[in-house]
Amino acid sequence: MYMSEKSKQIVDACRFCWMCRHICPVGNATGQERNTSRARALALSLVNRDGAKMTPDVIDNIYECQMCGGCTKDCATGWDPIVFTKDVRLNLALNGETPDYINAIIDKVLETGNAYGVTELDKDLAAAIAAHAAVTDTVLFLGAEARYNVPAAAVNAIKALEKANVKFTVLADEPASGAALDWLIGAADETKKQMADCAAALNGFATVIAFDPQDAKAFVREYKEYGVELNGVVTYTAFVAALIKDGKLAVKNTGAKVVYQDPYQLARDLEETDDARAIISACAELNEMLLNKKDTMWAGGSIMAIYNPLVTDLVAKERWTNAINVGADTIVTASVSEYASLKKNAPEGKKVIAIEELILAAAK
Repeated sequence: MYMSEKSKQIVDACRFCWMCRHICPVGNATGQERNTSRARALALSLVNRDGAKMTPDVIDNIYECQMCGGCTKDCATGWDPIVFTKDVRLNLALNGETPDYINAIIDKVLETGNAYGVTELDKDLAAAIAAHAAVTDTVLFLGAEARYNVPAAAVNAIKALEKANVKFTVLADEPASGAALDWLIGAADETKKQMADCAAALNGFATVIAFDPQDAKAFVREYKEYGVELNGVVTYTAFVAALIKDGKLAVKNTGAKVVYQDPYQLARDLEETDDARAIISACAELNEMLLNKKDTMWAGGSIMAIYNPLVTDLVAKERWTNAINVGADTIVTASVSEYASLKKNAPEGKKVIAIEELILAAAK
């Protein structure tokens, strides 16, 4: 198996190191050593040295990683296991070794722009989008997760901006951002083309509001890495926080007691932790989980839920345990996919609220 020299160096550095063993959300949830970066690196090092074959079990293990970056953040020596994980996923795709359950998702993303193969919008969402068909300087990019998996989140995101009388456009035929393909197969030509096509559709706007943190991360980081130009990107949380700060969006504090689930894409990849807290603090009483901001733990994702729902549910339940341990009954999240996982696995008497829901409840 071909692997870049950088990836080989990281594999060799990680294979006998236990430093980040405690931080992997999947490893913590499953209790299996195979889910740690160290175990994954050890298996790949054997493959690199021709001591083992790239068996289905080793390949499956590559897709048991969410690439949330907890291991990278916790590495005192600066290694990044995500690099070799993405490298291997790309090479599996190039060599025709991607497992069938992943290929099925890739085909849907390529054919329909989303991992679910959905081709029609929810009626309420279609109506909300149609109300913002006029071209303005600002576009709200909803993303595939909100449009096709949790359409109520997309509708509420639009309504929250309407409360501030913001003039914005929502594209009826919104292109895929390429974030899903990047997660599935890395820097393949198909990924770069999808990103380039998306940038071409968005570059006519002065401001691009990325509702989903996964898309925001792709726009800001991966696009730049792959040579795709997209300017004017701002996260939904940063945009709304500025509206509240400037008095353009009036909210009242409801007194609700909540904790915030930091999406790793915002907290670690984009180093944005304060904007969502500013929004929540204006609308409710904010407390913190023990693992927050850059130390956040992934709470479940929609793509992994398609092919590995058991692990996704275990991760979400583990995050609920973290919240309950600090006496929380309500989690606020700014991630569409984490919202879906946390809602599905919410214990009796506990609830998860999307940040746009919180804004609407507090809006004057």
